[in-house]
Amino acid sequence: MPGPALTDIRGDIRDRIAAARGFIFDMDGTIALGDRTSGGHRALPGAVALLGAIRRRGVPLRVFTNGSAKPPAAYAASLRAAGFDLADEEMMTPSTSAAAWLVARGIRRVRVLGNGGTAAPLVEAGIEVIGPDAPAEGVEVVYTGWFREFGFTHLEAACRDIWAGARLVTASHVPFFATEDGRGIGTSFAINAAIRALTGKRAIVLGKPSRAAFGCALAGMGLPRGAASDVVVVGDDPALEMRMANLVGAISVGVATGLRSLDALGTLPEKDRPLLALGGVGELAALAA
Repeated sequence: MPGPALTDIRGDIRDRIAAARGFIFDMDGTIALGDRTSGGHRALPGAVALLGAIRRRGVPLRVFTNGSAKPPAAYAASLRAAGFDLADEEMMTPSTSAAAWLVARGIRRVRVLGNGGTAAPLVEAGIEVIGPDAPAEGVEVVYTGWFREFGFTHLEAACRDIWAGARLVTASHVPFFATEDGRGIGTSFAINAAIRALTGKRAIVLGKPSRAAFGCALAGMGLPRGAASDVVVVGDDPALEMRMANLVGAISVGVATGLRSLDALGTLPEKDRPLLALGGVGELAALAA
């Protein structure tokens, strides 16, 4: 379903988007769709042209997926194969912001309940990564991400670390994400639930919609914290992109190509309601290009 006509969009919203200093795009359900196993991607209508137009304006951008199955460079390569002009450093995953958060706090020893893609940004940042069920002492943090191989030995190892004082952090804590085949189940959500049931510990979210995630994206684009209100955040999941944008005062744009219909985007609680709801990212071109 198409979004509002350009003439129907409030003038202040049009002006803010036209003068934006940065753009943060979700990936799945927003600019592209992949399969449930995080394989290849297909560009959604208008997305390739929109990102190209923003680049020609000289405005920085980031594509920030909440998936952690692959390293950022692998996602960037998948999007390039789908037709996007995107550099590796313009791609982010929750592990990008997790690595920055851990380094900033001097945390060096982390058990990762995730695959190699989940761990890659932490390894690159110089953090010692402990395998999902590897014997270890002195683990400071348990970090959960994309891990479909999760089993009882991994649960035991994580719980023992937490009972010994480790903190629990996570890439994502949403139950679903958009795929070509409908809703996929977020693996870290299920893992976090199992750990909490045994330890009582709630995972600290370091991917979207956290302030840590937004701050990492800002820093990557070379923007100061004070630029939040001049950044456009575009996504399909109100609990992620919309909530993150609204939390920091950014410009929230919701699209109906993923988890929610256009009508549903307009009836959400204020914290998750987009400032502007569109049928798809292609409709943003007249405002952002």
